[in-house]
Parts: sequence; C-alpha cells; structure tokens
Amino acid sequence: MIQNNKTAPYKYKEKLVDLGEIKMNYIVAGADVSPALLLIPGQTESWWGFEAAIEKLESNFQVFAIDLRGQGKSTQTPGRYSLNLMGNDLVRFISLVIKRPVIVSGNSSGGLLAAWLSAYAMPNQIRAIHCEDAPFFTAEKAPLYGHAIQQAAGPIFSLMSKFLGDQWSINNWEGLKAAQAKDTHPANKMISQVEQPPQHLKEYDPEWGRAFIEGKFNLNSPHHTLLSDIKTPMLYTHHMRFEDPQTGLLIGATSDFQASKIKEIALKTGNSFELIDAPDAFHSMHEADPQRFVDILTSWIERLNLQ
Repeated sequence: MIQNNKTAPYKYKEKLVDLGEIKMNYIVAGADVSPALLLIPGQTESWWGFEAAIEKLESNFQVFAIDLRGQGKSTQTPGRYSLNLMGNDLVRFISLVIKRPVIVSGNSSGGLLAAWLSAYAMPNQIRAIHCEDAPFFTAEKAPLYGHAIQQAAGPIFSLMSKFLGDQWSINNWEGLKAAQAKDTHPANKMISQVEQPPQHLKEYDPEWGRAFIEGKFNLNSPHHTLLSDIKTPMLYTHHMRFEDPQTGLLIGATSDFQASKIKEIALKTGNSFELIDAPDAFHSMHEADPQRFVDILTSWIERLNLQ
C-alpha cells in the first residue's frame, strides 16, 4: 500500500477502529452533545478532502469523517469492493464508534453509500441523508435509466486500472498520462496534464474502479431498488454536468433525466426529499467550496427539524 505522505499536518488526529475484516481510519471533531454527522468521501478521496468543511461544521455537530476500505489509511481488500461490503463496514462503524443515530452526507460513491445506509442499516441508526452529486444509475453497468458507467466515468477508471493496476501493482504513471492524452474522454485529456500522482490518488486502490467497470461494485444493489428502499429524509444536490457533443459521453455524476428519476423514485417512498440544482458546482463541492456545502447542508438539516 502506498503510504500517506501529505506534507501539511492535519488539524485532526486520525484514529483506527477494527471492524473485523478491515481497520477503518477516521477522525472526530466537535462535542458529543451536538448532533452526530458522518461524512463519507467519494472514490479516490480520503477523509481530509472534507477538512475545510469540518472546520465550519464542528461548532454545531460532532463530525465523524472516514476513509473507506481501499482508500486513505483504511485496509485494502483485493477482490472485495462492493456497495454491500462497504455499507456493512459503515453499519459496524456507526455501532462501534458513533453509537447513536447519525445524519450522513456522502459525496459521489459516498453518496451511494449514504443511500445504502438509509435503506439497509440497522433500525434507528440513520436520521437523514445527503447524497452530494452521487452517481445514481451512471455507476451501474446496465442501469434502468440513462447513461451507464462506460458512458460516464468508466473510461477514466478503465485507464487507471490498466496502467496503475490493482493496489498500484503496475504503477505506470507515464503510460497512464500518455493514454489519457490520446483518449476521447474530455476528462481523461484534462487529467493527463497532471505531472505527478496527487496525494489522494496515492492513497487509493485502483481495483475500486475496476469493480465499477465490471459491474461488481453495485451487484445486488441496483440503484432503482436502492432508492425505493430509502427510509429517511433525503437531500440530493446535483452538480456540474453536460453531454460531450462529439462522443455523447456524460461529463458529471448524473444527467438531468436521471436526476428526475431519482426524485420520482425517492418521493414514492413517502419520505421527505429535496433536490437542489447546482450546475455551477464542482463534483466535490465540500472541497472546492466548503462554505457553500456547509450552508446547504446545515440549512436543510434545520428545515427537517429533526427530533
């Protein structure tokens, strides 16, 4: 595993908890008399992507931010990356560490896990969920609605898997850059300009992405069923997206059509649902614009008036 060598010190002390199969890395900030808030990063990200947002949240919440399996300092698990496995990691984390009902905010794949927790966690563990630009349907190999993984972020993961390899076993960074520069996916062309692997990527197992491409990550958790099973209030924030006119590829987490289906299915559960359209926001709003992220999240929680 490539170790975290981020030079700037973290404001928050990292901890490890043994969940059985994995040891999960996490931090805690804020007082335990405040409402509990769990922050789940997206694919390739570590907990410290939320660091600036946590500084703004800890006065009102007890914040828990984690590294998912295969990312950051949490355990890598070759052959075992899936929504169900990671969801159950979080059920154990809530039971062993948080020990009380929690509000969950997850970005990207972390947003899929927030939805999974709302649907399938233990009774009374989850109070409400924020899915921050989560790739419902687009993360699936054969979704019920709209673009599939290979018509969205799949080409990015495919090249990373090929040139970096599971657990960075190939580590051909220059080959990856060259392949990205030649690829038709606009995001790959942009990423090819990065000279050195960014820290968050060093802490990431590329087998994660391969599990998406091969359809293993979402196996047994189709997104239309997952959304139908949600049991708590839900906020979905929909960020930057457009279709590339030359390739038809979706650049972004979900299309407008798919967002409409998220809303349609979620409303049928009878739970509170809000969709906030933020087409000018980066995919990881919490890192790019932490104040906006915090304002949206806290305002929504206040509107829920949770007891």
